[in-house]
Amino acid sequence: MEQRHKKNNMRNMTEISSLTLVGLSDHPLTMNALFVLFLLIYLMTLITNLLIFFLFLTDYHLHNPMYFFLANLAFLDVSYSSVTAPKMLFGLVTKGRSISMPACIAQVFFYISFVQSELFLLSAMSYDRYIAICHPLHYKLIMSWRVCTRMASLVWVAGCSVSLVHTLFLLRLSFCRTSSIHNFFCDLPHLIQISCTDPFINIVVIFLVGGSFGLGIIFMTFLPYVYILSTILTIRSKTGKMKAFSTCTSHIMVVSVFYGSILFIYFVLTSSNMFNLNKLFSVISALINPLLNPLIYSLRNKDLMEALMRSYYHLKLIKVSF
Repeated sequence: MEQRHKKNNMRNMTEISSLTLVGLSDHPLTMNALFVLFLLIYLMTLITNLLIFFLFLTDYHLHNPMYFFLANLAFLDVSYSSVTAPKMLFGLVTKGRSISMPACIAQVFFYISFVQSELFLLSAMSYDRYIAICHPLHYKLIMSWRVCTRMASLVWVAGCSVSLVHTLFLLRLSFCRTSSIHNFFCDLPHLIQISCTDPFINIVVIFLVGGSFGLGIIFMTFLPYVYILSTILTIRSKTGKMKAFSTCTSHIMVVSVFYGSILFIYFVLTSSNMFNLNKLFSVISALINPLLNPLIYSLRNKDLMEALMRSYYHLKLIKVSF
């Protein structure tokens, strides 16, 4: 009898084949307004990031390590915003909020993978700025194309590896309490919260991986700026100082916003009275950050604006010739 009772319990625990994404609002007018707003944000994200990626590929003036990493960042921003935005927009316009368990787990894997890859990439970009400002004479020798491609490959592999660890541990969980996720996409903290399996191991893994990799990445991202700042202060010319500061402030702004939203989502408890605040930071992380990155870099970057003008004139000439 006991064994049969256990089998029935196990069957009930694995019965949930789909989950419900609560989303951002239930009010029809609010949902329509959010659809228009987030559709515009998503389209702007795609256009601006793909434009940076296109400019890097087509303009040889941008073929240097700084823009190589920036092109990778643009591709990552398009990727991880595309993991969440289309499903959210579909839910807002059709009022359909159901997501299958395999699709939910796949969303978790790809979202964590792209976010982790971006964390590693921001660290690589800090190192690139450190070499460019502190060791300018050896910059081309140290940051060769071989080194850059290896660093970029390591970034993508490391991001996928960290995500795979979390996803494999996620598969051990069963869901029987509720099928509702209080957000507009599937994410690790929310799935752990609704699990009826003891999530202690998963929480330990989050803090171990987040503690070891997270603190290491933060250290590697911000430490170069200590040396960069001390080097900038020794520059006598005001124009030299301003140029060095302008190349660093954009990166610091991107890093600060990105880390702020990620740290809140993964390391602040998702209690019932914090659902709305968690949703806000999820919107910033999944939708706003990918749009802010290209805007911060492109609007403050003279080389990108010049490359954009060159591409515009080339397209104009092609049009005239036809």
